[in-house]
Order: sequence, then structure tokens, then C-alpha cells
Amino acid sequence: MPQLTTIAVTLLGLLLAFATPALANDIDRLPVTVTFLISGGFWEEDAETLADNPALSLPSTTEGQETDRLRGYYKLVSVRQSDRTAKIYLQQIASTDAGPHLLQSVELEEFSAIKPYVTDIRPEDSTGMTLQPGFFATVYLKTDPAATEPESWTVLIDEFGEIRVERATN
Repeated sequence: MPQLTTIAVTLLGLLLAFATPALANDIDRLPVTVTFLISGGFWEEDAETLADNPALSLPSTTEGQETDRLRGYYKLVSVRQSDRTAKIYLQQIASTDAGPHLLQSVELEEFSAIKPYVTDIRPEDSTGMTLQPGFFATVYLKTDPAATEPESWTVLIDEFGEIRVERATN
């Protein structure tokens, strides 16, 4: 049994030794201006329907991959600007056999119009599991950096893919 533990620790060490540089290179590509990033929700669509949308950057199919349906998730990203305000982007990511693929990235103009100082972004559920298609997140922001309390805004994508951005009404 002790020999098995030694082998497991050695294998873990080798895995970390080889994986760490690759991970470090990936994380180094993330711009330092990204202040918040969450992913969640899910979508599923006919590949043919998506192919008809010229705004989407579809991944090339790989051998053996199911091509009749594409599935994926969403990412919400806050990027700090030089004036300390933020732009918020919504991304649609396809989960493919070759790994995640960015289909589209759109700036949420509702936020750009108010020039927010983003203080936090939170998903509806942190378990990573959702039973309904769509996405929901709360963005906490200030329009005046001296304000004491942030405002809450919601980003909602329903099961049909319709996006709504609105001030929270708790």
C-alpha cells in the first residue's frame, strides 16, 4: 500500500510539472483589464440553424463529432477601461470535441450607455448545474464611484435566446 501511495504522488508530481507551464501560458493570455468573468447556463441549437446565422463563428466539425446539434454555455465578462469604467461582454461558447469555441461576443450596450464601475458579477446558481436552458447573472455596479451602495442589474437569456438587461427590482 505505501508503494501505491508513492506511485500516486510521483504521478501527481509529474502531471503538475507538465501541466503547470501550459496552464500558466493560457492564464497569461487573459488581459489584466478583465475584472470579472463568470460562465454558466446552457444553450442547445440545431447546427443547421446556427450555420444560417452569418454573425456566428462556427467551429469546423471534427471526425466523429455529433453535428446535428450544438451545445454550449455563456460567459459574462467585465473589462476595465482606461477611465476606470467597464464594458460588459456576453459570449456564447460552443462545447465541441476539440474544446470550447467562441461563437460570438457582443458588448451589452445597456451597460456601456451608463458607464458603470462594476464591483461584482454573480451567477444565479454557483452549483454549475442548471436544468433550464438560458442564463441569469447579477451585475453590481456604481454609476458614481463615490456612491456607497452598488446598484443591481440582471442579465437574463431565456430559453429562446432572447437577451434582457435591466435594473434589478428586488
